[in-house]
Amino acid sequence: MDTQPQIPFVDKVNTRYLETLLGYNARRAALTIIEVFLQRMAVYELRIVDFSVLSLVTHNPGITSRQLCTTLGILAPNLVGMVDALEKRDLIARKPHPLDGRAMGLHPTPAGLSMMRNAEKTAAQLEVDSTPRLSDAERKTLLQLLKKVYK
Repeated sequence: MDTQPQIPFVDKVNTRYLETLLGYNARRAALTIIEVFLQRMAVYELRIVDFSVLSLVTHNPGITSRQLCTTLGILAPNLVGMVDALEKRDLIARKPHPLDGRAMGLHPTPAGLSMMRNAEKTAAQLEVDSTPRLSDAERKTLLQLLKKVYK
């Protein structure tokens, strides 16, 4: 007769508790969308943060680095390299700020505007494609609820 204790094994993982947590569900949903985002933005050579920076510059010509850092929660030293890289790609340009002689405003270039028009269309479509079980109304409600968490 075998007297060794039975070693438990997991046949099916129980995630019931984790699925009650907002953070767990938000992260799982984000990972699903991020995976598709990275695939589809590869053609534009844009990471998520690059896309966010370039979108803000496109929709807010003249935005300062400080404003970008505050809006996106990025540390200034981390933004410098991103702005340099986008400028080298001729997607944004620095111009003197009209009210603050020490600041530079960031402006989209014609190439940046053109690319962002296409990239933003791609982003909108990939979000629909990544959430096929949601109706348009549910997607809108989810966005409103998520904004209540961080705004």
